[in-house]
Amino acid sequence: MMKRRSFLGGAALAAVGAPLLGAAGCGRPSTASLTGGSASAGALPMTIVNNSGAHADSAVRVYIVGTDLETGRQSYVTPDGTLTPVKEADNVDGGFTDYSIPLDEVGAGLSLPFMSGRVYFALGGKLRFKAVTDGNGDAALQYPAGWVESDPNYDVLHDTVEFTHNASGMFCNTSMVDQFSVPLSIRLSGEQEQTTGTLKEGGRDAVFDAIAADADHSPLVVGDRLRVIAPGHGVDAGLFSGTYYDPYVDEVWARYAATDLSVTTNAGTFTGRVDGSGRLLFDGGVAPIAKPSTRDVFFCDGALAAPNDGVTGPVAAVLGAAFNRSTLLDSAEQPTTDPAAFYRHAVTNTYAEVFHDNTEDGRAYGFAFDDVGGFASYIQDHAPASLEVTLTPF
Repeated sequence: MMKRRSFLGGAALAAVGAPLLGAAGCGRPSTASLTGGSASAGALPMTIVNNSGAHADSAVRVYIVGTDLETGRQSYVTPDGTLTPVKEADNVDGGFTDYSIPLDEVGAGLSLPFMSGRVYFALGGKLRFKAVTDGNGDAALQYPAGWVESDPNYDVLHDTVEFTHNASGMFCNTSMVDQFSVPLSIRLSGEQEQTTGTLKEGGRDAVFDAIAADADHSPLVVGDRLRVIAPGHGVDAGLFSGTYYDPYVDEVWARYAATDLSVTTNAGTFTGRVDGSGRLLFDGGVAPIAKPSTRDVFFCDGALAAPNDGVTGPVAAVLGAAFNRSTLLDSAEQPTTDPAAFYRHAVTNTYAEVFHDNTEDGRAYGFAFDDVGGFASYIQDHAPASLEVTLTPF
């Protein structure tokens, strides 16, 4: 299954420069159909429903950017649905590209081609994507980084849906892995009807209220509820403790120096213990896992990085989920599959927890391995007929 960490493994470059300020409008709920004739392969009809209740169509801009799966080139989708390679000559709007599709001008003339990428929604201002040259001499995009104060998009309300669309089907999700600003839901129609990502009534306010009320997590709220950033980015920005998870990690390492830890994946069950050098050693060919830092836990990286090898990678993913959900001290058999057992320890990923608490189906992408056990806001279909993205009520 293609999921977030596999189809978006190459994170985009963070843009730098002066922030852009924008004003928001408000208006009635509306629907714009992004369908029609496209020369690009795929042509999956996409509908955007503006049910925000706070931002008019004229204040909403859509950007579809990512990778052309046939050529490997970074590309964007034009209003007529054509997948077009990025080039530096596109920096014509104050030194930035303007790949925006105003929602009130969409009409019928766009479809989603075969590609892997993101659909961005900017409310009240433009997003500044800059075309640059990467290390291979190819044109690439600097993507918005709402968790970086110097980013030119820092003051623009925006959010994104992630996807891979290819000949095998449509694979898509909403995501809070980096930040959360705009409540979005996705509906995928094809072999079946599936919807995910929908917040409960009042969910956006509930998310901000819960995070603001937590002494450790409250610095992650940006501005007057402009966004909340993920704790890993908070660590990097000096807004969140870089040792927050250390006491929990110490307890886990002490426990499994004295008893076995069992991790089951599609490849089998692996048994491990912490050895005298402080590494978690499993049988079955799993690479040694070093003691993770707080940053490693939040990013599911570093000591918890998951290589695409079918053995170490899945074990690391299960451990990453268990740390973020704080289930490793409660059970020596992982993964834990009962959501009632998640986030019960005093040290836990409260940021991820509040999204699960406030979605209608209990699913969210609060950290990179949130798909372990099927708890991510992810859906797929091997015969997709249409995609609908809704800006849900603020």
